Amino acid sequence: MSDKIYAGTRKGLMTLQKGQEVWSVSQVDFLGHNVSMLLEDPRDGWLYACLNLGHFGTKLHRSSDGGQNWEECSVPVYPEGAVIGGGPFVEEGMPKTMPASLKEIWALVPGGADQPEWLWAGTIPGGLFLSKDRGTNWELIEPLWNREERMEWFGGGKDEPGIHSICVDPRDSQHVTIGVSCGGVWETRDTGASWELLGEGLRADFMPPNLANNKNSQDAHLLVQCLSDPDKMWIQHHNGIFYSTDGAKTWTEIENVEPSAFGFAVCVYPEDGNKAWFVPGVKDECRVPVDAQLVVTRTSDGGKTFESLRNGLPQEHCYDIVFRHGMDIDQTGNQLVFGSSTGGVWISEDGGENWVSITNTLPQIYCVQIAK
Repeated sequence: MSDKIYAGTRKGLMTLQKGQEVWSVSQVDFLGHNVSMLLEDPRDGWLYACLNLGHFGTKLHRSSDGGQNWEECSVPVYPEGAVIGGGPFVEEGMPKTMPASLKEIWALVPGGADQPEWLWAGTIPGGLFLSKDRGTNWELIEPLWNREERMEWFGGGKDEPGIHSICVDPRDSQHVTIGVSCGGVWETRDTGASWELLGEGLRADFMPPNLANNKNSQDAHLLVQCLSDPDKMWIQHHNGIFYSTDGAKTWTEIENVEPSAFGFAVCVYPEDGNKAWFVPGVKDECRVPVDAQLVVTRTSDGGKTFESLRNGLPQEHCYDIVFRHGMDIDQTGNQLVFGSSTGGVWISEDGGENWVSITNTLPQIYCVQIAK
């Protein structure tokens, strides 16, 4: 198991290190800056940190030596004149389009094992970009950008639509599946040259009844894929949990989940796609743990049953929520970690049965990753 964890927070990139059975913050990079996304590339060990600097824009930094030295590289740029749509609820007198400019890198993942130096980036407002040189240059995936359906995408948790989930099929690096809030689930089988909108069975309860099953309006909070069985995928959706066994073509809604099916984060067991973990909250309008008790829910049978894992987690006066990229799992499926909206970090080394608090004093945490 790893003895290092990276946490992207509102006030910097924190490296947590375990020494003599005690975890502590061993390094802080970009102190005072909002680190909205991070990546340790498992292919070559390079680190990437995405910074959201408000008026000063979005920045991307990379390190080839484990974070000892950093260099700034380029960020995705929208073409001149690029626009986003106003979504399905544009009223008369409101603008139907708005200029597209980079607000945030919301997803950053490596290409396939056969694509050295490739990086995929999902952005707000709804652009998918590809770099073939570790972020030195970026290209907009225009066949997706030019789809008419994109103009109907709209903001979910953010004011503008965004791509937050990118799943590269380990069997075929040309096959990539993405999740959009709010824009559903899309798939390419030719490295972005063509796209298909998937998601039969997804349901959006925030839409008018006649549009609830519209694939292009779904708010997939996070989409994940099982490494050993990539056809099995999970979505923590705005209004529930959904499971697919056919590569995101069709979905089954998992009902009667206690204490709640609402949340943002989800991890799937690398060796068994039927097994997944979630961190529930009350609902969109009340983003706190149910009964102020922090729990992790786990299913081992494809959503037929769930367990509530509480040992070591606060069970009173707890108001932490876990964002989309705030939970991670290692390759063994035994080590899990999550960071919260109020700066807490908990780790389990037995599949979630027991949890240990690493710290509860960090800034708000947006993303965590277990070091390889």
